[in-house]
Amino acid sequence: MLAGAPAVLPSRFQSVLNAAARLVFSANRSAHVTPLIRELHWLRVPERIQFRLCVLTYRCLNGTAPQYLREFILPASSRSSRRQLRATESISLLVLSTCRTTIGDHAFPVVTARAWNSLPQRVRAASSIVSFRQELKTCLFLKSFPVV
Repeated sequence: MLAGAPAVLPSRFQSVLNAAARLVFSANRSAHVTPLIRELHWLRVPERIQFRLCVLTYRCLNGTAPQYLREFILPASSRSSRRQLRATESISLLVLSTCRTTIGDHAFPVVTARAWNSLPQRVRAASSIVSFRQELKTCLFLKSFPVV
C-alpha cells in the first residue's frame, strides 16, 4: 500500500521509526539516529517497503500467496519472444509498460516486478522463505547502511 505513495507518508513513518529507536536506547531527541537504527539492525522505511513487496512476490512465485495476487506476477519467460533469452533462465519478472507515470508506475504488478528484478540473483534463488527473508534483509540492510 505504501509502494508509490507520496514522499510525505514514508517520511512520517520514518520519523516514528526514529523516535522508536531513540526510545529503545533512551537517547535524547537531538541524538543522531542512524547509529541507533544500525545497531538495532532495522531497515529504513523505503527498504521495509521493498522487503514486504519482495516477500510477497516470493510467495506468489512459490504458490503460497492468494490466487488473485499470483495472477499479477508474470515471469519474463511467459512472453514467447523472450523464451530463448539467457536472461529468462534467472527468475526475472516482466515489467509491464505503463501509459501514465503518475498512476501506472505505482500499480502492483509494476512495482513488484521492479523491486524483484533489482535483487541480486543469489537472493532471488533462495530455496525457502526463511532463507529468502534472511538474504533479503541482509541485502537491503547493506544497501541502506553500506559498510565503510
